[in-house]
Amino acid sequence: MTISREPEARPHGRPVVYPTSDGKPMAETDKHRDLGVYCIEALKRHFADRPDVYVSGNNFVFWEEGNPRARISPDVYVVFGAPMRARDSYMAWQEGGRLPDVVFEFTSKKTQAEDRRKKRPLYERVLGVSEYFLFDPTGDYLNPRLQGYRLVEGRYAALEVVEGRLHSERLGLDLVQQGEGLRLFDPTREAWLPTMAELARARDVAQAEAAALRAELEMLRRRMAERDGE
Repeated sequence: MTISREPEARPHGRPVVYPTSDGKPMAETDKHRDLGVYCIEALKRHFADRPDVYVSGNNFVFWEEGNPRARISPDVYVVFGAPMRARDSYMAWQEGGRLPDVVFEFTSKKTQAEDRRKKRPLYERVLGVSEYFLFDPTGDYLNPRLQGYRLVEGRYAALEVVEGRLHSERLGLDLVQQGEGLRLFDPTREAWLPTMAELARARDVAQAEAAALRAELEMLRRRMAERDGE
């Protein structure tokens, strides 16, 4: 997505229009889409008890009031101190000036140059994003395919990948490469943030166990009733 910071000329008195779409697809491939969906939904569940944490992705973040060209659309981002509610886009001046604290970008053929050459300096020097993570699911554009940066005195310092994982201090989570996938791990609870499929399987197992328990209790009730009737 093109990044621009030039002021937009408009006729006097006409209200500023902040677009909600640029007409481009949300993700280049199924892999990139699935990565974004997993990270957004997993982070929403992780911070479900924190109404002051906003998690989103693939919508516009506007950082300069009156300038709709001053916008960026991260694949996934987290803002601490902004309420978790539905938005068409994120406008920093309506959120007390708060900007994304953590950003994930999933690199592809079309985005790899922009992710590193345009978005990185923007996140670093203009928006002051505390942590910036990049992941290349195919391994064609980044080596290593999982990379991370933390803002230190106004400049990004590269994070060390240890056994295929990076730690996010802001999120309190580990980002873990699993082949072409990326998973989030909570070291405090020593548990993975589950996928939707894993949640569905866990729900099915719980429902099956509950049904088996009900059947067993019903059988015991009948046996007791039969015994009392003798």
